[in-house]
Amino acid sequence: MTDTILTNGTGDRGGRDSYFKKGCSPNAQTGRSKLQNKRATLNQQIIKQMRMRAGAENLLKATNNNKVKEMVLLELSYVNSDLQLLMGQLEGLNSSMEVYQNTEETANIPLIALGLKETKEIDFSSPFKDFILEHYSEDGRSFEEELADLMDLRQSCRTPSRSEAGVELLASYYSHLPLIESRFFSPTRQNGIFFTWYDSFTGVPVCQQNLLLEKASILFNMAALYSQIGTRSDRQTRVGLEQAIAAFQKAAGVLNLLKETFTHIPSYDMSPAMVSMLIRLMLAQAQQCLFEKMALPGVSNQFYALIRMAQEAAKVSEVFDQVHQFMIQTPIKDNVPLFWSTMSLVKTNHYRSMAHYFVAAALLDHELGPRDDEDQQEKMLSQVYDQLPEGRTPIDILKNKDERKRFGKAHIRRAVSGHEEALRIYSLCEHLTKLEALKDILKASHQRSLEKYSDFENEEEFTDYVDAPDITSKTEHRAEMEVPAATKGPLAIFSAKQKWTPPRSVRIYPEDRDEGFTLKGESPVQVVSLDPHCQAAGDGLKEGDYIVAVGKTDSKWMGVSEVMQLLKDVDEEGTEIQVVSLMDSNPSMPAKSATFCGNLPKTYSMICLAYNDEEKPLKNRKVTKKSSFLSWGMKNKMKSASMLNLPTMDHSGAMSWNKPIPTFPSSSCYNSDSSH
Repeated sequence: MTDTILTNGTGDRGGRDSYFKKGCSPNAQTGRSKLQNKRATLNQQIIKQMRMRAGAENLLKATNNNKVKEMVLLELSYVNSDLQLLMGQLEGLNSSMEVYQNTEETANIPLIALGLKETKEIDFSSPFKDFILEHYSEDGRSFEEELADLMDLRQSCRTPSRSEAGVELLASYYSHLPLIESRFFSPTRQNGIFFTWYDSFTGVPVCQQNLLLEKASILFNMAALYSQIGTRSDRQTRVGLEQAIAAFQKAAGVLNLLKETFTHIPSYDMSPAMVSMLIRLMLAQAQQCLFEKMALPGVSNQFYALIRMAQEAAKVSEVFDQVHQFMIQTPIKDNVPLFWSTMSLVKTNHYRSMAHYFVAAALLDHELGPRDDEDQQEKMLSQVYDQLPEGRTPIDILKNKDERKRFGKAHIRRAVSGHEEALRIYSLCEHLTKLEALKDILKASHQRSLEKYSDFENEEEFTDYVDAPDITSKTEHRAEMEVPAATKGPLAIFSAKQKWTPPRSVRIYPEDRDEGFTLKGESPVQVVSLDPHCQAAGDGLKEGDYIVAVGKTDSKWMGVSEVMQLLKDVDEEGTEIQVVSLMDSNPSMPAKSATFCGNLPKTYSMICLAYNDEEKPLKNRKVTKKSSFLSWGMKNKMKSASMLNLPTMDHSGAMSWNKPIPTFPSSSCYNSDSSH
């Protein structure tokens, strides 16, 4: 599904052609759109049953007639039964992983994607036109075209494409919301607009009259879209793995922004506890992709390489174990699909077993030779274990052939038992058993460990038995949260939340360009590492300033390379640049607003505040002075062989881990620094 550029309405309105970016067609018959349509239908059925239950409970409290009570109790049992069935169907939708996976993906363990939150359509036209007339004393009909564009933009955000263009669409609408809030949402007057969003896990609707729910839900959907982009990437190529890693790290970054900015949203899927779990899940999946990227060209059957991969696999197992521990805590376990927690437990056991297999291969397939660096091998092996059985040391294991073989067999036994446990857990989940590719990978891993064990099996099994110690996790590339540029570009920097100094002129000379300061960022470009003795500093340039114009050219939307190009032609007389500085402003508390849950008693919404492991204070919100409605528009632009291979499910017979590696630009190119 792709974005399309469609005309806004028909004909020529206002003497100009009006174009805007649309989302996917809601009628497109793709797997993902069908899933969202089913989700929307289930949400409506759930709210209907909840209203019936609320009415029955109220009647039960109001009546003293025993016969009526019996009838109401019978009806309640039917309603509760229907609700359980609907919740089960919604859980099934959240467990549908095949829809989000790459169509050619058969060689890797599947990944979990978040579903988009559903919302109701909103008509801004009448309330906003009334507000324009009453508050700004202007004719609201003069702005029908702009209001139509705004409603079309929101409507498009309900069906964004699964690509960067879809993320930019959501980011564009998210960046409009502070402007809309400052111009149309007065703290002393309600405009009659209700924003309704459905919980993505329970289907329970939440309705608010302010924009906090709207902003938080758009951020959630941005994170969900990034997770879907990550699962869709082709992980049999280096480029695809890089894309998946970046997508999951950005999903975690957006979720963290949601958690830190909106801490009291009465929707359980955006509660601090749930968002914390989702952040860990996204980072765990990014770590899994980092491991797959390291293993893509094949694992060299050498002592150092095997030990390194063992600790990397142990790291993946560790992060998924942490995710699983989060998922089984109350109240998260009551709302997270069983499929998710089961998949996390399967991965925990699978990657732990892989770690033991790699250590076993390092000990059983290699011996300490006269040319080997004994101290280096001892150091590496000592880092693998936190604690060895009493009387054993890493150097003893390396030098003593019997001891080395004994520990190698102990690790391979743990690998076999771990793979068996992963297969057992896999068989317990109905939705998980539908993933044949996962089953084949787990079986192949188990078979490989069995074959390794059979190569060293003998009759003295009980005389040389030892328990394999746990393997210490270690990684050279840790998955980190990444805030996408779409949430920190010009639309986020130059927003109603910030206060700025008036633009001021600074003259730049060639020596300033070469040695005076450094520029960084995408757009807008920011001044860093300013030399306080350069002429530009004396002319008023400050560290942290944003360059908004070079000469007569507007540079708010330019990156470092484009601004550098403009500064290249500076002659001895210099050129003027326009800069602005961020000002501090006093925080203000957001206006209170009522919260409604589909006309139901407010018994559900505050459960989201029950658990929060890393709760942080609400960010200060900065409010700017209202300007004339005429200036509300904004620019809508975003800019034992020699190699070991991991078991895969590849029907072509080719080892997917040994394919040629295409080049891929480093992520550092998105944060280029250039000295001037």
